Amino acid sequence: MPPPSPLPQRHGLEAAWVCTPDRDRPRSHPWPTMGEWLLERLAASVDVAGFLAGERFRYQSGAPVVGSDPYGPHTFVWFHRDLVAEASVPGIVHVVHRDARLVVIDKPPFLSTIPRGRHVVQSVVVRLRAELGLPELSPLHRLDRVTSGLLVLATERRWRGEYQSMFQRGEVGKTYRALAPLRPDLDFPITVRNHLTTRRGRWQAEVTDEPVNAESLIELETVLRHTGVYRLTPRTGKTHQLRMHMLGLGIPIIDDPVYPVVQDVAIDDFTRPLQLLASDVSFTDPIDGELRRFESVRTLPLRAAGCGLRSEPEAGA
Repeated sequence: MPPPSPLPQRHGLEAAWVCTPDRDRPRSHPWPTMGEWLLERLAASVDVAGFLAGERFRYQSGAPVVGSDPYGPHTFVWFHRDLVAEASVPGIVHVVHRDARLVVIDKPPFLSTIPRGRHVVQSVVVRLRAELGLPELSPLHRLDRVTSGLLVLATERRWRGEYQSMFQRGEVGKTYRALAPLRPDLDFPITVRNHLTTRRGRWQAEVTDEPVNAESLIELETVLRHTGVYRLTPRTGKTHQLRMHMLGLGIPIIDDPVYPVVQDVAIDDFTRPLQLLASDVSFTDPIDGELRRFESVRTLPLRAAGCGLRSEPEAGA
């Protein structure tokens, strides 16, 4: 792990870092300068000459890296990458609870939980670190980018471990609601158990003939005209578990861009939100023993939002 960064966060993001090797056996001689090492290490993704000229590379001391500086082994260098333009995700991030240790938000569809790939600024973590003034804010679990609803975050690193362990041990009650077709021949409630696996480079999860690792309770809660609102209670937490289990029952969740068929949806197309909502979260607080329960402010069907992204404080806060 690197020592503390000499650079502050920018846009809610920590600085990136690279480190020269302790030694380089394949080379008979090390790089003559830090500039030449940076060019070889980062030229594919960073304008090294421009960053050096703008003093954007920094040593641990905070001093700028000069291209002609002699190369040194095990030397850390920090920098902030340039961010690409991102389409602004519509919808409101509702802050449903905030205290000294936890923030619970109700996220709109299409907003990533963490900065990743083409979704960096348009992520819960980056947006809320800046908006709430919490530079160490971090999620305790994940929601898919296309899934809406409750997400629990720790305000500081010192609280993260105990709460994350609680999630990993399966001590958190989670309930989802989904909008899906009706099947009169199914007798609810139904418990679905199977083995789900994901493969690198594939969008869809798969069911395999291995020991059960995924279990969900599916209940039909409300009948609408041609669809039903289903209450989904996952007892495990595999990738795309609820979406796969609904598909396996022949009632795929409405407007799912991946199941049953992967659809070619533009990255800035926010018109058809997945009808899956993380609606309830409950747990016993591992620090003070308090029973905590939170409910989503959203209801199904989820509709495409036309308003800009912003945060709303908890009522009465």
